[in-house]
Amino acid sequence: MMKKAVFLSLGFVCVGLGTLGIFIPVLPTTPFLLLAAYLFARSSPRYNAWLIKTPVLGEYIRNYREGGGVSLRNKIIAIAFLWLMLGYTALTLVNSWWIRGLLLLVAVGVTTHLVRLKTRPRGQTKLPGSPVKQAKDA
Repeated sequence: MMKKAVFLSLGFVCVGLGTLGIFIPVLPTTPFLLLAAYLFARSSPRYNAWLIKTPVLGEYIRNYREGGGVSLRNKIIAIAFLWLMLGYTALTLVNSWWIRGLLLLVAVGVTTHLVRLKTRPRGQTKLPGSPVKQAKDA
């Protein structure tokens, strides 16, 4: 019983951190959401289902689990935002050379991870195996 309560609490903490990670580049979104899904799966099927079914957060988990990939547009936006925010932080807010170096390593690591993720074909908005919704060409 105590284990379930701890897992449930940690799951909500991870959801919060994952949600913040959407807006703060140094916080990784997907690992926190995957950890939340793991914790919810072991503590509350109800919250696990809720997390996976949420439109925004659930998409991160489903795409990662099922290898659905990330759109090229989202990769470009994420990498550009990452470098802009970390660059700004390193050049204006940090005076220590080793922290700047650490920020550079984080940026290179996250960029490498994003580039290596499968790129979802243009126009595909659904995961493989589900009915494909084609984007309208304008």
